[in-house]
Amino acid sequence: MPRAAEKQRTNITVDARILSEARALDLNVSAISEAALERAVREAAARSWAEQNAAALDERRAWIAAQGAPLAAWQVLKTD
Repeated sequence: MPRAAEKQRTNITVDARILSEARALDLNVSAISEAALERAVREAAARSWAEQNAAALDERRAWIAAQGAPLAAWQVLKTD
């Protein structure tokens, strides 16, 4: 059975009107905040990875443009 993620208490500042509406709608502000933060972290990590690996990705694209895709002769789905 997977272990539950360790939770840590924190304070955030949000617009009072939005918080009031969320509470009136019985929304789980903590869960929504955690999901939004998780998405932001995932997106920032992906951007960081792409920036750190941009040169290698450019080299690979140039190689494929010059040499063709590896194993292209055995490709089942042809797009051209």
